[in-house]
Amino acid sequence: MVEARPEANRELKTEILKKIELLGPEIIEMGRKIYNNPELGFKEVKTADFLTKILKDSGFDVEKGLGLTGFKAELKCSSDKENRGPNIAILGELDSVICNDHPDADPETGAVHACGHNVQAAVMVGLARAFSGFSQLKKLAGKLTFIGVPAEEYIELGYREELRNSGKIKFFGGKQELIRQGVFDDIDIVLMFHLYSNPKGKKVMMGGTANGFIAKFVNYLGQEAHAGAEPHLGINALNACMLGLQAIHMQRETFKEDDYIRVHPIITRGGELVNVIPANVTMETYVRGKTFESILSASKKVDRALQAGAMGVGAEVKIKTIPGYFPQKNCPELNEVFRSNLLEFVEDGKIQEMEHQTGSSDIGDIMHMLPAIHPFIGGAEGNAHSRNFRINDEELAYIVSAKTLASTVIDLMVDGGSLAKDIIKKFKEENKDTNVLEFWEQIFS
Repeated sequence: MVEARPEANRELKTEILKKIELLGPEIIEMGRKIYNNPELGFKEVKTADFLTKILKDSGFDVEKGLGLTGFKAELKCSSDKENRGPNIAILGELDSVICNDHPDADPETGAVHACGHNVQAAVMVGLARAFSGFSQLKKLAGKLTFIGVPAEEYIELGYREELRNSGKIKFFGGKQELIRQGVFDDIDIVLMFHLYSNPKGKKVMMGGTANGFIAKFVNYLGQEAHAGAEPHLGINALNACMLGLQAIHMQRETFKEDDYIRVHPIITRGGELVNVIPANVTMETYVRGKTFESILSASKKVDRALQAGAMGVGAEVKIKTIPGYFPQKNCPELNEVFRSNLLEFVEDGKIQEMEHQTGSSDIGDIMHMLPAIHPFIGGAEGNAHSRNFRINDEELAYIVSAKTLASTVIDLMVDGGSLAKDIIKKFKEENKDTNVLEFWEQIFS
């Protein structure tokens, strides 16, 4: 096991923690402003402009337009001209979700930060400001890269399909687009966190794994006819769709429990008029699972079920499978470093080791390429993506997150970045070289 050395770095940590304490009100205010201006994926123009202005005013050169609305800023730490230390990226997601019933939702778009990405983004920029003014920066080997990531939420697929068809994007997830553009080519380690509704009696959840998924567009085509006078002349595409859904349900007992398969379709178009036999019905679904072997197996069963629905009534079905996200696997060695620093701010009994989670995030794609972590820090209440989600502990959400990440960075980058280098070496030894984009290209084809 790679071990952190927190005590040896006490002097450096003390200074950076004081800086974060002083910046705390600004970090929280940044998060509030982002919250009050929610934007959906690949549309985060105001959010990106707001945050990049702060970075530029703090002396950073900022590269914008990554994945349409993403950005990055770099901070060289060591005085070593060859800069042989690790390049550690701190990520902040920029987008919101849609929840029209949330009291703070944008009345026009339904967008609201009911997932806490506003906290991530504010902490990321706050850390950039803290480290840029760090008097002992030259004692840290390597480079820090701060990346504002668009479009983590896999929503508005029709809009993203339009962007893809027009050549503006190739993949539907923001991190995938940044991978495609080479943003992570020189990154060695990735750190980020996610806001979470406090588990019972806990403040932080970390480690564990999570599902990946692929998505499907489904279009059933039948034949219109008068529903009352001549239904015998029609082919009911809605009936075909309903049969397909039932056939999916009948597959569920064949999914192994430890594969954590989740299939959850919605009908996006069910017909035109009540007195016309539906001839054009559309639906969308994810197929989630713990491994890609299990996802691809379930995907075949879902396709077969959808085709059976069409065959049953003589309709046609078109199924388009598109890339989703890779399953997640947190780097255990990085988790240990993060946890050792977290214990400075959160008592051990309030930290929960996560088991497998059935949600998904595009951080999974990164985790198959680089050592990365994605802990869940409390500070919110209510269900994520719901009308009752809100921040109820800004100190925990913003300040504890920022301090823990900053202390983790110190541990990784002192002593010539020796701890980071050990973690990177171990990751490469234990993980095959995964070509994420090549895999997704196969799914598209």
